[in-house]
Amino acid sequence: MPQMNEPKLIAGNANRPLAQAIARRMSMHRGVNVGLVDARVERFNDGEIFVEVFENVRGEDMFIIQPTSNPANDNLMELLIMCDGLRRSSASRITAVIPYFGYARQDRRTKARTPISAKLVANMMVSAGVERVLTMDLHAAQIQGFFDIPVDNLYASPIFALDIQATFKDRMADLMVVSPDVGGVARARELAKRINAPLSIVDKRREKPGEVAEMTVIGDVKDKICLIVDDMCDTAGTLCKAAEVLLENGAKEVHSYISHGVMSGPAVERVTNSVMKSLVITDTIQPTEAVKAAPNIRVLPTAPIFAQAILNIWHGTSVSSLFEAETLTPVYENLFATA
Repeated sequence: MPQMNEPKLIAGNANRPLAQAIARRMSMHRGVNVGLVDARVERFNDGEIFVEVFENVRGEDMFIIQPTSNPANDNLMELLIMCDGLRRSSASRITAVIPYFGYARQDRRTKARTPISAKLVANMMVSAGVERVLTMDLHAAQIQGFFDIPVDNLYASPIFALDIQATFKDRMADLMVVSPDVGGVARARELAKRINAPLSIVDKRREKPGEVAEMTVIGDVKDKICLIVDDMCDTAGTLCKAAEVLLENGAKEVHSYISHGVMSGPAVERVTNSVMKSLVITDTIQPTEAVKAAPNIRVLPTAPIFAQAILNIWHGTSVSSLFEAETLTPVYENLFATA
């Protein structure tokens, strides 16, 4: 049955520029104005979160755009409270659009008496009334199984592939995709396959948690333009060290493509002063002014792919079709200079 109403978007405070960009892209696709639902998400003096929606949402297909990035607890609570408010206002369906899914690093018990926080967060979202989740590059794919509701996990690698083909169009034969650890090989292999490049691995061994003792390059990177691929960059210590090791092993240049620019603490300073030619991140987490000002950091937009995914969910059509270059390239028209 065709939808009669337009999909409705509502956003918290975590990344309003991305939410507004998604709304603009959807307006272009639909030919009608798709704005953010008028609401206020504020805090009482003691820090408690208060949400009030000023528009009627009864029977509407609602999409809450809210990454659970820093401050993770505040942004998560905003998401849960907005969801509860919409559910009590008789929204027909609530989809949580979480470009960056926080607590994803705690996806299993690594030692005794530790929590599986990702599962706890999944339970909280379902209890609050979330009926579907749309996210990008989960830290661990098994987190999808923590939910008993549909989860659509988009990938940044098709966007990275488009950017790489535009940036390195005359040097594609010199490229080498590098995984910064053994655990990220599947992600790196996916991008390497898309751009038809070989794959290498940086194997790191730790003496103790938080301290990298030794790094070994598996593969021949001599005279190669190395592209380090990972899902997140937090303090950038491992990333910058991996770039140094690659150059020591004969690499010509080192660039990095990271899905989520967490960029905590000294990260921006480290990247700016590093041997990396460039760090490319997406805007799933709102870039700080320091990130925007960094000369060797670029930010790729995710609004086009999220806007199309939301429309596909609303229409009941395939979201996985956006993983293919033939489908995604028109969505990113004119955003990458391929000429």
